Amino acid sequence: MNYERIPAYPYKETLKLERIRDFLRTIGDPQEELRCIHVAGTKGKGSTCAFVAFVLRQAGYRVGLYTSPHLTDFRERIRILEIPNSVVRTRLPFTPSEGEALKSQIPNSDFEGMISEQELIGLIEKIRPAMEAHNQKSKHGALSFFEIYTALAFVYFKEKKVDFAVLETGLGGRLDATNVVEPIASAITPISYEHTDKLGSTLEEIATEKAGIIKKIQNPKSKFQNPIVVSAPQEKEAMKVIRGRCEGTGARLYEVDRDIFYEEANQGFNVIGLFQEYPNLETRLLGRHQMINAAVAIGVIESLRYHDVYVGTDAVREGLYNTFWPARCEIVSRDPFVAVDGAQNVASASALKQAIQENFKYQRLILVLGISQDKDIEGVCRQFYDWADEVILTKAGNPRASPPEALARYFEGRSVHLTRNVEEAKKISRKMATKSDLILVTGSLFVAGEYRDGSG
Repeated sequence: MNYERIPAYPYKETLKLERIRDFLRTIGDPQEELRCIHVAGTKGKGSTCAFVAFVLRQAGYRVGLYTSPHLTDFRERIRILEIPNSVVRTRLPFTPSEGEALKSQIPNSDFEGMISEQELIGLIEKIRPAMEAHNQKSKHGALSFFEIYTALAFVYFKEKKVDFAVLETGLGGRLDATNVVEPIASAITPISYEHTDKLGSTLEEIATEKAGIIKKIQNPKSKFQNPIVVSAPQEKEAMKVIRGRCEGTGARLYEVDRDIFYEEANQGFNVIGLFQEYPNLETRLLGRHQMINAAVAIGVIESLRYHDVYVGTDAVREGLYNTFWPARCEIVSRDPFVAVDGAQNVASASALKQAIQENFKYQRLILVLGISQDKDIEGVCRQFYDWADEVILTKAGNPRASPPEALARYFEGRSVHLTRNVEEAKKISRKMATKSDLILVTGSLFVAGEYRDGSG
């Protein structure tokens, strides 16, 4: 089930922070009890959230993680990561030997700590009366699915007494439901063109929406009054907007490639952070772009020192390595070889192409592609036109999916196969592939999620 799978809607007219603020006030403003880390951007924001959450979890903290969209189950969006209770959490950081011992105790799950069905039902019943009363009386209109789910996450994280809540924006930033929080640190991942019908047609306009998560801290109880922001490298138009926003809000800005540095090493990468160096880091997430995401995450982790939170180098190293983020250049089968990735815009598709070419050897590339209607379909297809040997076009099970026939026009002259759904595309691609081929499934997280579901 996915309540967000609805046709396009008027972004600025539909999304109003006043609506969710009013509702949160009626249920006691649970978000005000949370220490939040807020992440916006076009690509890499989910991976960056995961890196931050897994590092904090490795350091012994209980971490709430709220991300979107989901792959197959919307409960994936709300998770709590923590080291098992058998470990004494007051002795921080863990020594290397303790870290090795912990590996066998940490759950191995695609979505570790995902909220249970029983817990979710209980939360919905708890806020239902307030929600129904709000929808009947509010002058700002009824709550959206994303606003309701965001509120559920806040309530859940408060009840579970998380040490930190790591939040990924859903769309944009300025008017996103998550933007009701006053974070102790924020991050902006690489910004590029996406949702131009809603966020704007230029990088400056898109960056203005994304940088809207940077704001003055109004809470007098906050220990550190200046917002802290860490930014990935950006195009000059986007960085100008971010710097201007930070100047206007008094935020302290740290930039990768200016204040934080990364470089590829022999079997991993090195990061020079704000306070110390981290040599020979490794992550199981493939692609050079993940080094940038990791550098941003390390900047966020180090910035927490301004709030008297110190995370040791061992926790950073182990946390980055243990981070698992499904459908991000993920291998889901080795016979035949299948990689799935949710790349849905030109920048992500370009990064995926580079990651595949650098990490895989294959005879033929069999592309399974499905894209949503609100994406840059032509731009994404162009990334794969000269690369794929066989093209299987499909669509996910949601009304925003583009018909395969609409994608086919961008692959004229290539070997193209049209399918009715992802399951059919899965059968055809597996029948077509030999042991020396690579099946790449991409274009949408929904397509990637449907394909990987049950893969082995």
